[in-house]
Amino acid sequence: AGVARRGGRAGWWAGAACPVGRGLVPRYGARAQGEIERTATSPRDADAAHAGSSSADAAGGDTAAAALAPANDAERALRDSEARFRAVFTGAATGIGIADLAGRLIEVNQAFADMLGYSIAELRRTTVTALFHPEDAAELNELYRDLVAGRKDRVRVEKRYLRKDGSALWTDLSVSLIRHDDGRPRFTVAMIADITDRYELQERLRFQALHDPLTKLPNRAMFFDELTALLDRAGAGDRIGLCFLDLDGFKAVNDRLGHAMGDRLLVAVAERLAERVASRGHLVARVGGDEFVILVPRTTGTQDAVAVAEAALETLATPIRIDNHELEVSASIGVVEGPADGTNPSDLMKAADTTLYWAKAEGRGRFALFDPVRSAEYLSRSMLAGDLPAAVERGEFLLEYQPIVNLSDGTLHAVEALVRWRHPRFGLLGPDRFIDVAEQTGHINRLGRWVLDHACAQASRWHREFPEARLVLSVNLAAQQVSDPRIVADVAEVLDRTGLPPDLLQLELTESAVMATAGEPLRSLHRLAALGVRLAIDDFGTGYSNLAYLRRIPIRTLKLAAPFVEGIGAPGAVDTVD
Repeated sequence: AGVARRGGRAGWWAGAACPVGRGLVPRYGARAQGEIERTATSPRDADAAHAGSSSADAAGGDTAAAALAPANDAERALRDSEARFRAVFTGAATGIGIADLAGRLIEVNQAFADMLGYSIAELRRTTVTALFHPEDAAELNELYRDLVAGRKDRVRVEKRYLRKDGSALWTDLSVSLIRHDDGRPRFTVAMIADITDRYELQERLRFQALHDPLTKLPNRAMFFDELTALLDRAGAGDRIGLCFLDLDGFKAVNDRLGHAMGDRLLVAVAERLAERVASRGHLVARVGGDEFVILVPRTTGTQDAVAVAEAALETLATPIRIDNHELEVSASIGVVEGPADGTNPSDLMKAADTTLYWAKAEGRGRFALFDPVRSAEYLSRSMLAGDLPAAVERGEFLLEYQPIVNLSDGTLHAVEALVRWRHPRFGLLGPDRFIDVAEQTGHINRLGRWVLDHACAQASRWHREFPEARLVLSVNLAAQQVSDPRIVADVAEVLDRTGLPPDLLQLELTESAVMATAGEPLRSLHRLAALGVRLAIDDFGTGYSNLAYLRRIPIRTLKLAAPFVEGIGAPGAVDTVD
């Protein structure tokens, strides 16, 4: 029997603690007049008890009626409160369910039933745990056990329920424990709000934030989140692999067939990588236009990452057919594998990017494996390439002159200007460290003009001081300088400004540069010779020269490569040319 006592728990939740219309009446808080004990088991019993009480009052006279007046007021307040609770319970848009300590649903309102797709009668025959979503059941069961055991008074979570049709209902779930007057657990009251639409919207927004809109693969942000989390969890002995993939010739597809076809090609590539690689548990992400990255966790050695790279190349080897176009796709992949502990995402991606560059430089359609020694050399070259443009302005280059002596009489015949770079970090660098960098970055013409200008100025001073020496100045000329349309004008301007006689300047070209001259470069060599400048071939014999071709070029001097002259004149040497 439900009993309402003065000093009990007051307020609406005290009324909501018990089922409505199921033989139990809520217990209410203290009233201003006396104690009220009720043994009625239903609202109908309460009405009958009230009617009986009224008859007794009439028989007892005015004195009895006056004595029972406070009790009648309390009865009316109780009925009014119960009516208000019923109105709130049945009409609430929020789903409300009341269950006993065994988890049996005693009462639910219509909103609760509608949300789950059951009738109220069906829900009264089921349990709370039967409605839990399987993926959330373990956590919800634990929370419910804490409640009915009295260890918690309330919980609030966002969890799924199962609708009758098997679909998921996402809810904002709040469950409160209602206790007896002595503190023992009595009922649980659950209130649920349907947040399925809000949750699905959040999931769509989250997906869009973490996935590439074209290929639906994880995007750069998600990749770095996963990589960072993986590295943060890494312990001693853990290893990680990374494959950085770039499609070969993708720009040509865009240029030839349009960006729409290029997008469809990217989608097809993504699908193949997802099917072949991601299905094995490796994260595949699109991180750029035609760049993809594959995260290989928990590797046991280099072979694990290499196997993934080989699988990616293999799956792209088969042509991709889109409409009437059959597109052949290849990729270059940079592979990095090593200890995860102590590694950071930035360094790992830099290593992968560097290795990808190697793969492309080696012919494409292949993978390259990271090599720390090679990487250090590459980073050094990259730093030199970045420092080179300003180095001329900062005056970091200098010239040294190597004497060329006439062996017959030991007299000084010529000097060769050799450029050096006094680098602020790497110290004094010879031309073998930076000339090819200058050629690759397009700065060789500017550096070459600086060398020509300063060398000719120095040679002109020597000529004025020692005119009878007729000292010839040799300056190296790169292949790009020979191809520069301004080369003849530049040389003529320097000679005119410095006052160095043209016949005292010798420009040296490599054998490969000479053999590549044709068209305008060849005409430039003839025009330089017409100025009176000497032309020479340096390290002759290291390439595949056609001697007949030399007849077309106004060459004055051949400087033989060292292998041609090594050992000549040495005791016991056979000076025979076959």
